[in-house]
Amino acid sequence: MSSPDSDHRLDDIAVRDTRVSDAIDEPMRAMILDILADEALTASEVHERLGDRGVDRTENTVRHHINELRDAGLVDVVRFEEGRGGTTKYYHANTMVLSYSLPDSADAAVEEMVDAVQPQITDALATFTDEYDDTIEEIVADMQPCEHCLTQKYETYVLLTVLRRAFVRSYRD
Repeated sequence: MSSPDSDHRLDDIAVRDTRVSDAIDEPMRAMILDILADEALTASEVHERLGDRGVDRTENTVRHHINELRDAGLVDVVRFEEGRGGTTKYYHANTMVLSYSLPDSADAAVEEMVDAVQPQITDALATFTDEYDDTIEEIVADMQPCEHCLTQKYETYVLLTVLRRAFVRSYRD
């Protein structure tokens, strides 16, 4: 795995998962994910919740956006209920979308927290590279569609994906 250039300080990494960003390019879809993050709802219930937030769209439009999120793998159909001559689907988000900016006043506190957890993260990264380097390389090889892409930071993306998913599991447990 390559290491960053020591002449330049890298402060952060912005992750842009194309599957996610394409699906939530429409702002209403991010709202739908937010609504479906806490509980399973029908398209009609999502439509009502959007209305409570001042979003005026038809129920068919809401269904379309839910289907786009489902097709992108961000929403699951978690149950079906039979009734009134049809089947009602209940949807639940499986992905959180965070779209915030920290205030400048948070810099010192964030740096203090980074300093506190950096040794554990360093140990976790060592575990990844020591125990899973071959697996990471196999995943990266599958991600590279062309020779130009060999310069991309695929290893970093794989490691961040693992850390993000571990964070979500820890957060939810």
